[in-house]
Amino acid sequence: MLTEEQLLAAPEDDYMNDAQLEFFRNLLLTQAEEVKESLANARAQLASFENEPDELDKASIEEERRMALRFLDRQTKLLPKIMESIKRIDEDDYGFCSVTGEPIGVKRLLLRPTATLCAEEKQRQELKERNYRDA
Repeated sequence: MLTEEQLLAAPEDDYMNDAQLEFFRNLLLTQAEEVKESLANARAQLASFENEPDELDKASIEEERRMALRFLDRQTKLLPKIMESIKRIDEDDYGFCSVTGEPIGVKRLLLRPTATLCAEEKQRQELKERNYRDA
């Protein structure tokens, strides 16, 4: 299996070859397991919160609960993205922008393996959203 260094050193014309796809599949499968484990831990943490009679303790516990719920929400949204990325690998569609069809790039995929947009398209969409909000 490729290392991250070998992946980054690969020529651009060999983009998303079988070895690279295997690297990202393994990375995504590992992330999926980590997310499932963290979801189980977050759910257990939420279940363990008790009602405290002391107002200060209540506020502290409520803040911890809110943070746990935000974490749970983010992780719950991440898992389907990971599974969709694995599906894109199976369909030989992984690593290419869903809008332009251009390569997303190995560096970007290492930072965000679930990316579906190339950096340029992501910037265009963010700019469009910013302009829409400001209007």
